[in-house]
Amino acid sequence: MTDKKIAVRMDDITPDMNWDNFYFFQELFRETGITPLLGVVPDNRDPKLTCGGAREDFYDVIRALADEGYSIAMHGFRHLYTTRCGGLFPLNNYSEFAGLPYDKQKEMLMLGRKKLKEHGIDTDIFMAPAHSYDKNTLKALKETGFTKVTDGFGKAPYRRNGLTFYPISFVLSHSLKRKNGATTIVLHANTVTEAQKERYARIFREYGDHMISYSEYLAMQPSRRRVGGCVAEYILAKAKFLLVRSTGIKGKGRT
Repeated sequence: MTDKKIAVRMDDITPDMNWDNFYFFQELFRETGITPLLGVVPDNRDPKLTCGGAREDFYDVIRALADEGYSIAMHGFRHLYTTRCGGLFPLNNYSEFAGLPYDKQKEMLMLGRKKLKEHGIDTDIFMAPAHSYDKNTLKALKETGFTKVTDGFGKAPYRRNGLTFYPISFVLSHSLKRKNGATTIVLHANTVTEAQKERYARIFREYGDHMISYSEYLAMQPSRRRVGGCVAEYILAKAKFLLVRSTGIKGKGRT
Protein backbone atom coordinates (compact mmCIF):
# COMPACT_ATOMS: atom_id res chain seq x y z
CA MET A 1 0.00 0.00 0.00
CA THR A 2 1.45 3.36 -0.99
CA ASP A 3 0.57 6.91 -0.03
CA LYS A 4 2.28 8.73 -2.89
CA LYS A 5 0.68 12.01 -3.95
CA ILE A 6 1.64 13.99 -7.06
CA ALA A 7 0.45 17.52 -7.74
CA VAL A 8 1.12 19.54 -10.90
CA ARG A 9 2.12 23.12 -11.57
CA MET A 10 2.45 24.94 -14.89
CA ASP A 11 4.89 27.83 -15.22
CA ASP A 12 5.03 30.77 -17.65
CA ILE A 13 1.30 31.34 -18.09
CA THR A 14 0.93 34.46 -20.26
CA PRO A 15 -1.49 35.79 -22.91
CA ASP A 16 1.01 34.90 -25.68
CA MET A 17 2.11 31.45 -24.49
CA ASN A 18 1.91 28.26 -26.55
CA TRP A 19 -1.81 27.64 -26.28
CA ASP A 20 -1.77 24.41 -28.29
CA ASN A 21 0.58 22.82 -25.76
CA PHE A 22 -1.42 24.30 -22.91
CA TYR A 23 -4.56 22.62 -24.22
CA PHE A 24 -2.67 19.34 -24.58
CA PHE A 25 -1.92 19.37 -20.87
CA GLN A 26 -5.40 20.57 -20.03
CA GLU A 27 -6.80 17.44 -21.67
CA LEU A 28 -4.48 15.29 -19.53
CA PHE A 29 -5.78 17.08 -16.44
CA ARG A 30 -9.36 16.41 -17.43
CA GLU A 31 -8.71 12.74 -18.19
CA THR A 32 -6.99 12.32 -14.82
CA GLY A 33 -9.61 14.31 -12.93
CA ILE A 34 -7.23 16.86 -11.36
CA THR A 35 -6.61 20.59 -11.52
CA PRO A 36 -3.10 22.13 -11.45
CA LEU A 37 -1.48 25.29 -10.17
CA LEU A 38 -1.00 27.93 -12.88
CA GLY A 39 1.86 30.42 -12.55
CA VAL A 40 0.59 33.65 -14.14
CA VAL A 41 3.15 36.34 -15.01
CA PRO A 42 1.44 39.68 -14.17
CA ASP A 43 3.39 41.91 -16.56
CA ASN A 44 5.43 39.68 -18.86
CA ARG A 45 8.41 41.41 -20.49
CA ASP A 46 10.42 38.26 -21.25
CA PRO A 47 10.50 37.80 -25.04
CA LYS A 48 11.41 34.13 -24.59
CA LEU A 49 7.92 33.50 -23.24
CA THR A 50 6.25 34.87 -26.37
CA CYS A 51 5.08 32.05 -28.64
CA GLY A 52 2.44 33.80 -30.74
CA GLY A 53 -0.26 36.42 -30.66
CA ALA A 54 -1.62 37.45 -27.28
CA ARG A 55 -5.18 36.46 -26.41
CA GLU A 56 -7.29 39.45 -25.44
CA ASP A 57 -9.54 37.19 -23.35
CA PHE A 58 -6.61 35.82 -21.37
CA TYR A 59 -7.89 36.82 -17.94
CA ASP A 60 -11.40 35.65 -18.79
CA VAL A 61 -9.86 32.23 -19.45
CA ILE A 62 -7.84 32.29 -16.21
CA ARG A 63 -10.84 33.30 -14.11
CA ALA A 64 -12.93 30.54 -15.73
CA LEU A 65 -10.24 27.98 -14.94
CA ALA A 66 -10.11 29.22 -11.34
CA ASP A 67 -13.85 28.65 -11.15
CA GLU A 68 -13.22 25.07 -12.33
CA GLY A 69 -10.85 24.50 -9.41
CA TYR A 70 -7.49 25.52 -10.86
CA SER A 71 -5.17 27.15 -8.32
CA ILE A 72 -3.42 30.37 -9.37
CA ALA A 73 0.03 31.63 -8.35
CA MET A 74 1.80 34.89 -9.16
CA HIS A 75 4.83 33.89 -11.24
CA GLY A 76 7.19 36.74 -10.50
CA PHE A 77 6.50 40.21 -11.83
CA ARG A 78 7.90 40.75 -15.34
CA HIS A 79 9.87 37.50 -15.64
CA LEU A 80 13.08 39.41 -16.37
CA TYR A 81 16.32 38.14 -14.86
CA THR A 82 18.26 41.05 -13.43
CA THR A 83 20.82 39.40 -11.11
CA ARG A 84 23.28 36.50 -11.16
CA CYS A 85 22.11 35.18 -7.83
CA GLY A 86 20.70 31.74 -7.06
CA GLY A 87 19.44 32.74 -3.63
CA LEU A 88 18.28 30.25 -1.02
CA PHE A 89 17.26 27.62 -3.57
CA PRO A 90 20.04 27.77 -6.21
CA LEU A 91 18.69 25.57 -8.99
CA ASN A 92 19.84 28.39 -11.30
CA ASN A 93 22.40 31.17 -11.05
CA TYR A 94 20.12 34.03 -12.10
CA SER A 95 17.01 35.63 -10.67
CA GLU A 96 14.32 38.27 -11.03
CA PHE A 97 14.28 38.82 -7.26
CA ALA A 98 17.21 37.29 -5.35
CA GLY A 99 20.03 39.76 -4.85
CA LEU A 100 17.87 42.87 -5.14
CA PRO A 101 17.29 45.21 -2.16
CA TYR A 102 14.29 44.47 0.03
CA ASP A 103 12.44 47.67 -0.91
CA LYS A 104 12.79 46.92 -4.62
CA GLN A 105 11.54 43.38 -4.20
CA LYS A 106 8.58 44.55 -2.13
CA GLU A 107 7.68 47.13 -4.79
CA MET A 108 7.76 44.48 -7.53
CA LEU A 109 5.56 42.14 -5.52
CA MET A 110 3.08 44.92 -4.76
CA LEU A 111 2.86 45.96 -8.40
CA GLY A 112 2.45 42.39 -9.60
CA ARG A 113 -0.28 41.63 -7.09
CA LYS A 114 -2.07 44.87 -7.91
CA LYS A 115 -2.04 44.08 -11.62
CA LEU A 116 -3.52 40.61 -11.03
CA LYS A 117 -6.21 42.05 -8.76
CA GLU A 118 -7.17 44.53 -11.47
CA HIS A 119 -8.06 41.50 -13.57
CA GLY A 120 -9.96 39.74 -10.82
CA ILE A 121 -7.14 37.42 -9.71
CA ASP A 122 -6.34 37.50 -5.99
CA THR A 123 -3.76 34.95 -4.89
CA ASP A 124 -1.47 34.45 -1.93
CA ILE A 125 0.73 31.87 -3.71
CA PHE A 126 4.13 32.88 -5.12
CA MET A 127 6.06 31.08 -7.86
CA ALA A 128 9.58 32.48 -8.29
CA PRO A 129 11.00 32.71 -11.82
CA ALA A 130 14.05 30.40 -12.03
CA HIS A 131 13.02 29.07 -8.58
CA SER A 132 15.27 31.77 -7.08
CA TYR A 133 14.50 33.83 -4.00
CA ASP A 134 16.42 35.08 -0.98
CA LYS A 135 15.68 36.20 2.58
CA ASN A 136 14.54 39.61 1.37
CA THR A 137 12.10 37.93 -1.00
CA LEU A 138 10.57 35.90 1.82
CA LYS A 139 10.31 38.97 4.04
CA ALA A 140 8.72 41.00 1.24
CA LEU A 141 6.28 38.18 0.43
CA LYS A 142 4.95 38.21 3.99
CA GLU A 143 4.70 42.00 3.96
CA THR A 144 2.67 41.98 0.75
CA GLY A 145 0.15 39.33 1.78
CA PHE A 146 1.62 36.14 0.35
CA THR A 147 1.50 33.06 2.57
CA LYS A 148 2.58 30.21 0.26
CA VAL A 149 5.54 29.42 -2.02
CA THR A 150 5.65 26.65 -4.63
CA ASP A 151 9.25 25.51 -4.36
CA GLY A 152 11.72 23.64 -2.20
CA PHE A 153 12.52 19.95 -1.76
CA GLY A 154 10.85 17.51 0.58
CA LYS A 155 8.13 14.91 0.97
CA ALA A 156 5.45 17.25 2.34
CA PRO A 157 4.64 20.95 2.76
CA TYR A 158 6.74 22.74 5.36
CA ARG A 159 6.88 26.06 7.19
CA ARG A 160 9.85 28.37 6.84
CA ASN A 161 10.25 32.08 7.63
CA GLY A 162 6.54 32.39 8.31
CA LEU A 163 5.58 30.97 4.89
CA THR A 164 4.36 27.54 3.77
CA PHE A 165 6.40 25.86 1.03
CA TYR A 166 5.03 23.19 -1.31
CA PRO A 167 8.00 21.15 -2.61
CA ILE A 168 8.72 20.34 -6.23
CA SER A 169 10.29 17.18 -7.62
CA PHE A 170 14.06 16.88 -7.21
CA VAL A 171 14.32 14.29 -10.00
CA LEU A 172 10.99 13.36 -11.57
CA SER A 173 11.79 9.69 -12.13
CA HIS A 174 12.82 9.28 -8.49
CA SER A 175 9.74 11.10 -7.22
CA LEU A 176 7.49 8.81 -9.24
CA LYS A 177 9.13 5.72 -7.75
CA ARG A 178 8.75 6.93 -4.19
CA LYS A 179 6.20 4.98 -2.14
CA ASN A 180 5.00 7.88 -0.03
CA GLY A 181 5.11 11.63 0.37
CA ALA A 182 3.90 14.47 -1.81
CA THR A 183 5.64 16.35 -4.60
CA THR A 184 4.98 18.57 -7.61
CA ILE A 185 5.60 17.96 -11.30
CA VAL A 186 6.72 21.19 -12.99
CA LEU A 187 5.42 21.67 -16.55
CA HIS A 188 6.47 24.21 -19.19
CA ALA A 189 4.00 24.29 -22.06
CA ASN A 190 6.10 26.74 -24.08
CA THR A 191 9.16 24.53 -24.41
CA VAL A 192 7.84 20.97 -24.16
CA THR A 193 8.79 18.75 -27.12
CA GLU A 194 6.64 16.10 -28.77
CA ALA A 195 8.74 13.39 -27.15
CA GLN A 196 8.26 15.00 -23.76
CA LYS A 197 4.52 15.26 -24.35
CA GLU A 198 4.41 11.53 -25.04
CA ARG A 199 6.35 10.91 -21.83
CA TYR A 200 3.98 13.05 -19.78
CA ALA A 201 0.98 11.29 -21.31
CA ARG A 202 2.46 7.96 -20.16
CA ILE A 203 3.12 9.35 -16.69
CA PHE A 204 -0.44 10.61 -16.34
CA ARG A 205 -1.80 7.23 -17.43
CA GLU A 206 0.52 5.20 -15.21
CA TYR A 207 0.41 7.38 -12.09
CA GLY A 208 -3.04 8.93 -12.45
CA ASP A 209 -4.30 7.19 -9.31
CA HIS A 210 -1.65 9.02 -7.29
CA MET A 211 -2.24 12.46 -8.79
CA ILE A 212 -4.08 15.07 -6.77
CA SER A 213 -5.42 18.52 -7.51
CA TYR A 214 -3.14 21.29 -6.30
CA SER A 215 -5.92 22.46 -3.98
CA GLU A 216 -5.54 19.14 -2.13
CA TYR A 217 -1.82 19.79 -1.79
CA LEU A 218 -2.57 23.23 -0.34
CA ALA A 219 -4.86 21.63 2.25
CA MET A 220 -2.11 19.39 3.67
CA GLN A 221 -0.81 20.18 7.13
CA PRO A 222 2.77 21.55 6.90
CA SER A 223 5.61 20.54 9.18
CA ARG A 224 8.28 22.86 10.55
CA ARG A 225 11.48 23.06 8.51
CA ARG A 226 14.44 23.43 10.85
CA VAL A 227 17.88 24.87 10.07
CA GLY A 228 19.36 21.49 9.18
CA GLY A 229 16.60 20.89 6.66
CA CYS A 230 17.18 24.30 5.07
CA VAL A 231 20.90 23.60 4.75
CA ALA A 232 20.26 20.18 3.22
CA GLU A 233 17.80 21.68 0.73
CA TYR A 234 20.35 24.33 -0.32
CA ILE A 235 23.04 21.68 -0.85
CA LEU A 236 20.71 19.50 -2.93
CA ALA A 237 19.65 22.43 -5.10
CA LYS A 238 23.26 23.53 -5.64
CA ALA A 239 24.32 19.96 -6.42
CA LYS A 240 21.59 19.65 -9.03
CA PHE A 241 22.63 22.96 -10.61
CA LEU A 242 26.27 21.86 -10.80
CA LEU A 243 25.32 18.46 -12.20
CA VAL A 244 23.17 19.95 -14.94
CA ARG A 245 25.89 22.46 -15.85
CA SER A 246 28.70 19.89 -15.88
CA THR A 247 26.84 17.25 -17.90
CA GLY A 248 25.23 19.68 -20.30
CA ILE A 249 21.82 18.10 -19.64
CA LYS A 250 19.00 20.54 -20.14
CA GLY A 251 17.45 21.45 -16.81
CA LYS A 252 14.26 23.33 -16.15
CA GLY A 253 15.72 26.36 -17.84
CA ARG A 254 13.87 29.63 -17.67
CA THR A 255 10.81 29.27 -15.50
